[in-house]
Amino acid sequence: MTRQTMTMGADVADYLLRVGVREHPVQRALREFTATHRLAKMQIAPEQGQFLTWLVGLTGARRYLEIGTFTGYSALTVTLAMGEQGSTVCCDMSTEFTTIARQYWAEAGVDGRIDLYVQPAVRTLAMLLAQGEAGTFDLAFIDADKNNYPEYYETCLQLVRPGGIIAIDNILLNGRVVDPQPDHPRSVPIMRAFNDALVNDPRVSLCILPMGDGMTLLRKL
Repeated sequence: MTRQTMTMGADVADYLLRVGVREHPVQRALREFTATHRLAKMQIAPEQGQFLTWLVGLTGARRYLEIGTFTGYSALTVTLAMGEQGSTVCCDMSTEFTTIARQYWAEAGVDGRIDLYVQPAVRTLAMLLAQGEAGTFDLAFIDADKNNYPEYYETCLQLVRPGGIIAIDNILLNGRVVDPQPDHPRSVPIMRAFNDALVNDPRVSLCILPMGDGMTLLRKL
């Protein structure tokens, strides 16, 4: 027994993947393709994808908002989990990465249920609010540029319904949030302040999972 989350070696991680993750064939193909990419570390871990799938089933989510899509694994995962009644809005800045995403979404037959906006996420989020979409999303996932996390969070808090979930990735920054070195990039103190603010935010209930690079879950009250 242990009072702390264990550190996993490659053998335990492989075992976890084998017994703890169910994937659609296109999900697996996309994950394996992205693993060869020069920026593969930007993709969520497969166990995070499995958790999002489970969360969709638990909450009955049918509207999903994603900030930071990369090659599309998380969007594909959640859209498949929501089924034919679900719809997804994705925000990303890269045509290069999202072209890959579109190919795999089409292969899985979910491309018609995903609206992708390739522009600054703040612009897309403002557009959604202007269109009267406040309180209409069941689940939001923030996994983009860290400097804008506070702004993304505040807008998602408006767009997600009461009882809905906001998931936030990379809240540990590979351990740098507790590293006292003064020469870190600006994102490190921003993330520290953001994490400190969330734990005391009365508008949400909070849970942090030590999977991937740390995932915060927030339920809007």
